[in-house]
Amino acid sequence: MIATIKKGDREVKVDLSNPIDISLPLSSNAGAIAWYVDPVSIEPVMTERFTGSVKLGGSVNFRNIKFNPHGNGTHTECVGHISHEDYSINQTLKNYFHWARLVSVEPEIADGSIEGTSEGDRIITANLLKKKLKGFDGNALVLRTLPNESLKKNTNYSNSNPTYLTTDAIQAILDAGVDHFLLDLPSVDREEDGGALAAHHLFWNYPSKPNLERTITELIFVPDEVKDGEYLLEIQFAPFENDASPSRPVLYSFS
Repeated sequence: MIATIKKGDREVKVDLSNPIDISLPLSSNAGAIAWYVDPVSIEPVMTERFTGSVKLGGSVNFRNIKFNPHGNGTHTECVGHISHEDYSINQTLKNYFHWARLVSVEPEIADGSIEGTSEGDRIITANLLKKKLKGFDGNALVLRTLPNESLKKNTNYSNSNPTYLTTDAIQAILDAGVDHFLLDLPSVDREEDGGALAAHHLFWNYPSKPNLERTITELIFVPDEVKDGEYLLEIQFAPFENDASPSRPVLYSFS
């Protein structure tokens, strides 16, 4: 299906028949994990009067699912993640389609000279992003880190000090007009930073003047065959009244 959509002052043709899913599924058998949470648990309801598994003799499959939206699989979060106030992703994300740019970046190794970093950390800095953002005219940025190993799909990031972004990188993203930032990492901030969460606070301009429209989507995975460039992005998510929800970001090519 080809749809004609207005982008700025021109019309583009979007190929809706070939969606590119860049989410990681929630599975009890595998999946990316972060923040020391348990793996996803999907278990049939079992009582004296009811068996929630057809394989075990029940009439239907009727399962409980236990997970943490920040630590299990792809998720989209709003400013409620760091705020004293209760903000829900279901109430703050009201537009689901956005013009996006996909960029691939190989992190640099920190020498400890940048505030908030330690020597040996893998970091994304403004210098790595500025050229990638040149001519950007959308409002969503999708970041793929290199090397883009398939093991990202099943990595336990807990206690591994994963790659993160410096505050100058976040500022470069904001200066480019990005409202929706997607990345294949468990966080924009350093795993252990004493609770500062400087990148999160800067992105949402919290607490001075919170931006309720911006979102961060973490733990995505963009296959190698998907080329850097411009896409139409759709952010699908479960309508939880919570600061974050499991999500399925989808890219569509256009011409």
